[in-house]
Amino acid sequence: MPLKIAIQMDHISTISITGDTSFALALEAQRRGHALFHYTPDRLSMVGSKVFARIEELQVRDEKGNHFTLGAPVRTDLSEMDVVLLRQDPPFDMNYITTTHMLERIHPKTLVVNDPAWVRNSPEKIFVTEFPDLMPETLITKDPREVDAFRREFGDIIVKPLYGNGGAGIFHLHEADRNLASLLEMFGQMFREPYIVQRYLKEVRAGDKRIILIDGEPVGAINRVPAEHDSRSNMHVGGRAEKTELTEREREICARIGPSLKQRGFVLVGIDVIGDCMTEINVTSPTGIREVKNFGGADIATLFWDAVEDKRRA
Repeated sequence: MPLKIAIQMDHISTISITGDTSFALALEAQRRGHALFHYTPDRLSMVGSKVFARIEELQVRDEKGNHFTLGAPVRTDLSEMDVVLLRQDPPFDMNYITTTHMLERIHPKTLVVNDPAWVRNSPEKIFVTEFPDLMPETLITKDPREVDAFRREFGDIIVKPLYGNGGAGIFHLHEADRNLASLLEMFGQMFREPYIVQRYLKEVRAGDKRIILIDGEPVGAINRVPAEHDSRSNMHVGGRAEKTELTEREREICARIGPSLKQRGFVLVGIDVIGDCMTEINVTSPTGIREVKNFGGADIATLFWDAVEDKRRA
């Protein structure tokens, strides 16, 4: 039976369809005959316990510069939808958190993917700390003395915002770098939250692997190699995608975290692995499925909608 699917995302006019996972999911849903609707988070409203959005009927095409058509906006009770995809990009700020509170009012009668309450309670750089033996040594703090002591213990470190995304604000500081105090002063002015500090993993020069899991099971991976003069591997800041296979250690990591992902209702997850260490568990709007398919891997959009349709039938 065709489903009515609303996608909460950054405006579709702003995306680059070449590597956009939300767009790939929309293409596959449309191919299956589902009805698609589009809205941005600022179009959400809550009246009493009812959640509304001004949604626009959506048609998508895999054509650069001509990839979508939107209908007129219609104020709609989102409980009339069968599925809502929670797909806007971070930052994971109070605006993002507020949308999860609102969408929680309609879930699970309307299936929200991923589960909004667990998205709210599983920040990507904090959720990973539930598996300390799978991750590099990590410090979360605003105390400069703690950061200084951490660097003295581990040498080279990575400092980054706790709720950032896309490689923004990530700094690699060498053991003798004299910029740490200035960097922490700047972070203190920019962010109210603590920062995250991790032991630098030199294996990142060989790549930062994005592994995609559906319902807690690994279904594909892509390796992202940083540019020569950058420590970040994110593709929109110059990282290069390359074909890869899962190692035995990576399968062990997936097996360990899989039950927690299923228990939290996370249908689509992307984890980041450098060397033998998992650094993040991405549950907000994980990306990478188009790159996996482009390098001959699984059609993850198909697997995603198989899982969602199964949940709607259950």
